[in-house]
Amino acid sequence: MINRVLLRTKIVQILYSYYKSDSKSLPIAEKELFHSIEKTYDLYFHLLNLSVEVTRFAANLIETKRNRLRPSAEDLNPNTRFIDNSFVAQLAKNVRFNEYLDEHKLSWVNDSEIIKETFESVIASEYYSEYMNAPAADYAADKDIWRKIYTKILLKSESLDDSIQDQNIYWTDDIEMVISFIIKTIKRFDATKGDEQELLPMFKDEEDAEFARKLLRSVLTKGEKLREMIDLNTKNWELDRIAFMDIVIMEVALCELMDFPTIPVNVTLNEYIEIAKNYSTEKSGTFINGVLDNIVGQLKKENKLIKVVMFSDNKK
Repeated sequence: MINRVLLRTKIVQILYSYYKSDSKSLPIAEKELFHSIEKTYDLYFHLLNLSVEVTRFAANLIETKRNRLRPSAEDLNPNTRFIDNSFVAQLAKNVRFNEYLDEHKLSWVNDSEIIKETFESVIASEYYSEYMNAPAADYAADKDIWRKIYTKILLKSESLDDSIQDQNIYWTDDIEMVISFIIKTIKRFDATKGDEQELLPMFKDEEDAEFARKLLRSVLTKGEKLREMIDLNTKNWELDRIAFMDIVIMEVALCELMDFPTIPVNVTLNEYIEIAKNYSTEKSGTFINGVLDNIVGQLKKENKLIKVVMFSDNKK
């Protein structure tokens, strides 16, 4: 689940904090990196659980209306398509899902307002009305309504974003990526798998975990050399005038360029330019692109940048 796009961002964030901290310890930095990754995996389960909690909220609301002193005909005979959603029912019984929530103490019990607000946004949507009034519902439609809820409501919810940041500092900026993982999960759900449906693993394979470990260690052990390379290619700039985040991003990019020959140069450059756009100054992407492009040219001339030609199995 945790792909290399997210791993690169996590490494940049950890290194930025590492350099700003008085304590300098590689083992602690590595432990912090993997703790941050584990917290993102927690968020995956926590946000998946929103579908179960919102459905439960809707079911309780129907029951409350049924128990009114003078219930209307609609109260007594409600449309239960939403609360009978087969995808959510399958997820709610999923063995791995429930074990993880229990083990990691993940719950929305203290954030009931998010549940209520999400449900109100859902029932106000056009696609909810279409879903509820369709001639018939099937498993594909049950999955599709929740795909729309995650992408059209939850992904854009400022209240959810604020709540997530308040709940855990490690979840800041992770919602968009995690929801993309949830959409992938919804697409993979198969009714025939029942409560044994596989959810996304933390890492696709051990190679990705090793990528993160090796890249972090590389930057921390080559820091001085990397700064020299950057300094030589920013002659018109004093290092202390360059945004510190830009320096960190370039250090990580340089280590990836030199230590991971199977990753194409353009993939590495594009990934870190995007990180710069999201986490540094407005002009950082262009600045970093120019500096790294110069260094790549020099490394190629000195035969210090050897890239292995790979095909469809290339790790990005």
